Amino acid sequence: MTPRFLAAVGALALAAAIPAAPAAAQTQAAAPAPPPANWKAPRNAFGQPDLQGVWTNATITRLEREARYGDRLALSEAEVAGLEGANAATFAVHAAPTKAETKVDDLPACPSGSTGPTCGYNMFWVDPGTQVMRVKGQPRTSIITEPKNGQLPFTREALARARGRQGNAQVGNFDGPERRPLAERCIVAFGSSSGPPMLPVLYNNHYQIVQSKDEVLILVEMVHDTRIVRLNDKHKPGHVRQWMGDSIGRWEGDTLVVETVNFRPEQAFRGATGDLKVVERFTRVSPTEINYQFELVDPATFSQPVKGEEAWRAAKGPVHEYACHEGNYALPGILAGAREEERKGREMEGNRGAVREEGEGED
Repeated sequence: MTPRFLAAVGALALAAAIPAAPAAAQTQAAAPAPPPANWKAPRNAFGQPDLQGVWTNATITRLEREARYGDRLALSEAEVAGLEGANAATFAVHAAPTKAETKVDDLPACPSGSTGPTCGYNMFWVDPGTQVMRVKGQPRTSIITEPKNGQLPFTREALARARGRQGNAQVGNFDGPERRPLAERCIVAFGSSSGPPMLPVLYNNHYQIVQSKDEVLILVEMVHDTRIVRLNDKHKPGHVRQWMGDSIGRWEGDTLVVETVNFRPEQAFRGATGDLKVVERFTRVSPTEINYQFELVDPATFSQPVKGEEAWRAAKGPVHEYACHEGNYALPGILAGAREEERKGREMEGNRGAVREEGEGED
C-alpha cells in the first residue's frame, strides 16, 4: 500500500464507507437463509460453541449513518436495491480498461475519488463488498446502532484533542518513519480492521478464528495480525500496552464475550484515551453466520457508550499471507523524496503545516 493511496482514501477507510467493489473479486457471501428454529451452535472438542472458520465482514454499509436516514436503523428493500445498484454502476465505471496511451497525469477517477497521479489502486486490487449489511435479516443503515442517530458522540474534550493532533499529523509529516501512519509502516491495519472493534475497510476483510481450551485466536487478514484472547484470565498490568490491546474472554452461553483494554496510544480508536474499553460479543447464529457486536466505553472521548453490530459471513479459505513489509517500497521512497526536497531547500508541505499548527510559525 502506498502513502499516496492511504492519504487519498484514509477518510473512507476510517468511516468504513466504500463506494464500489469488483464483482469478480468479491468474497462477501450472499445473505443465507435463516437456520431451522431448533438449530444449535456446534460444539468443539472442548465443549465450547464452535466459532472456527474463515469469515468476512465486507459490506458497503457505513460505520456511521448518513444524516438522511435520521434515527432509522433499517433500510427498505427499495433502498437496498438502489444502493447496491449504484455501487455496481460505480464499479463498472472504475473497472473499465484504461487506454494504453493514457499518461499518469490523465488517469481517470479511481476508487479513492482521486484523479491523475494521486490515484492509487485500481478496481482490480480492492474488495470492500457489494452488499448492504444485513444483521438478523435486517438491512442496516449503519454499523453503529447506538446512539440512535448512528453517529460517534465525541465529547468537547475529544474534539479539542483532535485539533491538537493536527499539528502532529502523521499522514502529512515526512521527518522520519516514526512519523508515518502505522499501517504504512506495516505495524497494524488501517481503519480498525485489526480492531477492536473490527471494522470493514477497502480490502482484505477476512478473519480466521481458531480455538483451544484456553485461548481464542483471531487471524486478521490485513497486515496479518493475530489477536490472542485469553479465556478466564485477568488483564495484564496497566503499564503493559499492546497493539490491539489486552484481550480476555469468557463464555456466556453460546456467546464469546471479549473485553479489551490497555491499547497503545498510537493505535487509539478515533483518538480515544488510554482508558478506552472495548467489549465484543461473538455468537454463532447459523452454519454460515456469526453475529458480532461491540461496545466502546471511554467517557473522555464519547459522551455515551457506542454500540455496533455486524454480520460475519462464512468465506472460503485459506487466508493468504498479507506480506506487507516485503512489498513496502513506498516508505523508503517517500522519505527519500522528502530528503531530496530538503536538499534543494524546499520543505515538504505537510511539515510546514505541522510547524504552523504547533505554533512555531513558518517562513
